[in-house]
Amino acid sequence: MSAPLSEDLTMEYKDYYKVLGVDKGATEAEIKKAFRKLARTHHPDVAKDKAGSEAKFKEINEAYEVLGDSEKRKRYDAMGPGWNQGGAGYGGGGSWAGGGGDYEFGGTGFSDFFERFFGAQGQRPSGGGFGNEFGGGASGYGPRRGRDIEGDIMVTLTEAMEGSQRTISLRQQDPRTGQSKVREVEVRIPAGVGEGQRLRVPGHGSAGTGGGAAGDLFLRIRLAADPIFRVKGHDLYCDLSLAPWEAVLGATIPVLLPGGKSVQVKIPAGTGCDDQLRLRGYGLPKKSAPGDLYVEISVAVPANPDAEELALWEKLREVSKFKPRED
Repeated sequence: MSAPLSEDLTMEYKDYYKVLGVDKGATEAEIKKAFRKLARTHHPDVAKDKAGSEAKFKEINEAYEVLGDSEKRKRYDAMGPGWNQGGAGYGGGGSWAGGGGDYEFGGTGFSDFFERFFGAQGQRPSGGGFGNEFGGGASGYGPRRGRDIEGDIMVTLTEAMEGSQRTISLRQQDPRTGQSKVREVEVRIPAGVGEGQRLRVPGHGSAGTGGGAAGDLFLRIRLAADPIFRVKGHDLYCDLSLAPWEAVLGATIPVLLPGGKSVQVKIPAGTGCDDQLRLRGYGLPKKSAPGDLYVEISVAVPANPDAEELALWEKLREVSKFKPRED
């Protein structure tokens, strides 16, 4: 079931700095570091409490969606905790800001607060009026198609890999009567969806007038930021840090895949920093062939070697015929 929708315009202010555990003056790097640490802890693929971790993971993503974007962060900071005092909160273009029968969404993975001020609820009229949605009469201009409605939906990388079924709630309030109407829509998220892609759900927009057809519902995919994988088209990228001896001698190392599984990867001897290993077919699905997973290599330096280790490194320096590799 989707999350319940708010019953009025009063909603809780979301303290995104508190969600990420950073100060308001935190740098971009500090915000990213805090997000990655929390997201790794609460990632649904690894957490024991799947239901609780999924909600927390989406809350962390929402906070990073705002604080990790310089323009959104400026708007958020200017808004402040007093956003709903003195009409200050209605400049954000949110779900109720437009008036005229706008929709409020539930079950999209975003809070009401985010939807109101940072969502994509476009309310782009495409004909039709408000009347038939609440039993009003038709206009005098013949059948008119209902308008399309649009919103964002947060999709995790696992959902993008495997596909999923989601229930979205839509609530609309008649500004003339204050009457609300809530309906639920089943939405299929196909495997392989990408950032910015729009899913069309026919006939679930606003009702038409005078016997006209209903508009459509469009949901724009927003891929949840993942603490391990980066998405570029249908390809995935992740980082792998090697010990110096693993890079020099080669090794076989497990690499985590989306969904919590792993695959054993052979590291060739002589692998260096910034090398890439391509794992074919481990990216996002697509009709022709799935994308690939690129493992980007770095070599870690021991932070606190003891006396025995230092002696071995000294010996290696004496006997080594190392020459920098020319790329």
